[in-house]
Amino acid sequence: MRDEPLWFLLIGALLTFMAVARGPIRRLPLTGAMIYLAVGVAMGPGVTGLVGVDLLGNTVLLAIIAEVGLVVSLFSIGMHLRVRLNNPLWWLPLRLGGPAMLVTVAMMFGFTAWLNGHASGAALFLAATLAPTDPVLANELRVKQAGDDEPVRFALSGEGGMNDGAAYPFAVLGLTMAGAQLYGSSSGAHFAGSVAWGIVSAPVIGGVLAIVFARAILFLRTRYGEAIGLDGFLALGLMATSYGAALLLHAYAFIAVFVAGVALRHEELRATGDRNPAEVLEDVPRGERVEVAKDPQKAHAYLAESMMGFTLEMERIGELSLMLIIGCVVSAHWRDMLDVRAVLPALFLFFVARPLSVFVAMGGARIDRGQRQLMAWMGIRGVGAFYYLMFGLEFARDAIAPLLPAVLDAIVLSVLLHGSSANYVLGRYFAGRR
Repeated sequence: MRDEPLWFLLIGALLTFMAVARGPIRRLPLTGAMIYLAVGVAMGPGVTGLVGVDLLGNTVLLAIIAEVGLVVSLFSIGMHLRVRLNNPLWWLPLRLGGPAMLVTVAMMFGFTAWLNGHASGAALFLAATLAPTDPVLANELRVKQAGDDEPVRFALSGEGGMNDGAAYPFAVLGLTMAGAQLYGSSSGAHFAGSVAWGIVSAPVIGGVLAIVFARAILFLRTRYGEAIGLDGFLALGLMATSYGAALLLHAYAFIAVFVAGVALRHEELRATGDRNPAEVLEDVPRGERVEVAKDPQKAHAYLAESMMGFTLEMERIGELSLMLIIGCVVSAHWRDMLDVRAVLPALFLFFVARPLSVFVAMGGARIDRGQRQLMAWMGIRGVGAFYYLMFGLEFARDAIAPLLPAVLDAIVLSVLLHGSSANYVLGRYFAGRR
């Protein structure tokens, strides 16, 4: 008997439940990711067997699915960060996405090498896989709307947008040490050059494409009344174009997509000014949206808000899909995940490496102790780690396959620990600010 009817029934019920129960879920120590993960585990081979997962036979497909989810989320985060580029607030995510991640990679590499008794490419790859925070699952931590400049939310949002791309050279180096052949790894000089090029060129590619895109669309709308509607298509078009161009030019594509979102929002900020775009559009009747799209005073705000709204819906669908997949994989490998050597890297990451790296990177920053502590704890891992795991299995399966339980443990523990504590710690933090 074919399983399509049951699949449609389950997904439909889950989607409806999440929409109806969104309020109660927010008031409980729960997140959508926790629910999706639990449902995925239940559907997987370890429980009901509704879904059979041949992980090693589908690494390319799973990597692409996770890649698409990351691209949407990174673009969405970029569009939320509506702060002028000369604002000192940007130094907070730069500290987290750069120095803090480097310290995390170093500490995780050292711990994994010690745990295994020797340094290896697999140890470095695991460190690179677990070091970045996740942009897809961090909804509770993210800025609430474009223009939100609360330091903790802004720092954690920006970090999630930056460090998936920043982890790439360490992942490549680890895979090269494990015997894989990837672009930029033929020699030390070639690797250093590819890293420099990837980091420098990615913001240029994403920023230039976003600026040209925004100005071209708004010129057509305000001057000729064309290119109106299908803003979701425009959002997907800019995401795909910036990501594809960066890949084609061997730049760090995740960074390019994030910067494209930031640049598009900055174009709106430059045109609209300090007034929040939601306020600019709040009095616009639904039937007059076509006219607003052509209004030079409101067209920038309308385009940015429409595209951001679309990416948020796409992001929620992506979170559901990816956490169901991860849950099914966990269901297939839960026995291996109980090995203490698989659990220890995640515990070391959450309780040692992440806190220490944040306190080191935030030395001298204009934030208080409570803000440092909150940033140190709220380093959620999820889809980004899963993507890098699939990426590694594609190029060095024999060396990376033993890391599967450790990566899954980090994802599951992060979803449970960070998800269950997010509302509580954030509530205490904001209550203390009143």
